[in-house]
Amino acid sequence: KAVGKNGGVIDVNFYSGFIDSNFQQRARAFNREHRSEMDSLRKLKWVNYEIEEYLLARYPTEAGSLQPPLSLLIDHIDYIVRLIGADHVGLGSDFDGISSAPKELKDVTAMPLITKALLQRGYSKADVRKILGENFLRVFTSNQTH
Repeated sequence: KAVGKNGGVIDVNFYSGFIDSNFQQRARAFNREHRSEMDSLRKLKWVNYEIEEYLLARYPTEAGSLQPPLSLLIDHIDYIVRLIGADHVGLGSDFDGISSAPKELKDVTAMPLITKALLQRGYSKADVRKILGENFLRVFTSNQTH
């Protein structure tokens, strides 16, 4: 609430483990199931992101079932909007720094799905624009002038 009171913005991160409380449990089960394969790749000096990319490609259905649906991300946005208002919510996708995002959000080209989901939940176009970037720009601009 203090962030909103002080005019700030909470950017919702897309990492599956942040938006789905059961994600880590599913991911650990997947890793246990493929432990020997992962260990073999590590012996070949593969690093974690290479192993992850390999497993995602080799087991796309299994790996895809680990990811939460987009609706959970939208639920988080809803929660923050109810708590402090649409003027204080933004997106912090972090596509280049997370290993898992909601199923539908493969990369930045899927961002229009967030727009569609917010509009379907009854957000005004003005509030959607704020969440998609105007709030960030407002805070960024106000900090540049100080």
